[in-house]
Amino acid sequence: MNYLFVYLFLINIASGIIFWWDKRKAIQSKKRIKERTLHFYELLGGAFSILFLMYQIRHKNQKKGYFLITYGIALAWMGLVSFLVFKFKS
Repeated sequence: MNYLFVYLFLINIASGIIFWWDKRKAIQSKKRIKERTLHFYELLGGAFSILFLMYQIRHKNQKKGYFLITYGIALAWMGLVSFLVFKFKS
């Protein structure tokens, strides 16, 4: 179980950096990171840092489509983690 939390910690750091980098590119009007790539990192487990950063750095929080997919992925991860914690609780 500890491996899961270490994994989620590391993937959220990586996802947060990529999301922040996309915001930086948006400010500079440079080539952006595709939303599909950002959602891929969310699916890998990085949805929590991206949700946090959506509001902290005000990035993509007005795009309803992106917003709904991100929340859906985060809810799925919360369900999976809850299931695993309760299933393997000693």
